[in-house]
Amino acid sequence: MKIFLCCSAGMSTSMLVSKMKESAVRKNIVCEINAYSISEFEDRLKENDVCLVAPQVKFQFEHFNDRATAEGKVCGLIEMLDYGMMNGDKILEQAISLYKST
Repeated sequence: MKIFLCCSAGMSTSMLVSKMKESAVRKNIVCEINAYSISEFEDRLKENDVCLVAPQVKFQFEHFNDRATAEGKVCGLIEMLDYGMMNGDKILEQAISLYKST
């Protein structure tokens, strides 16, 4: 499973990506997780299974979700509290749940 987090510049989510990777290792989950800016969404959508949208760019969520659906992919919005708390476990579970829903 390949997951990408979409944020305004692609840098603010780097800590969250690290927390999610740590969670995946602890749980023996094989996945690839990266963060990219919203300007890279179209290119990254093609090469990933799940897109998670950071709260600071939630204004793009509806468009990103529509595009993901059109490509047979899934997209979710990260909850503000989980993002702020850097809850890698919960956000990884969100990605897995979305992936299994396809």
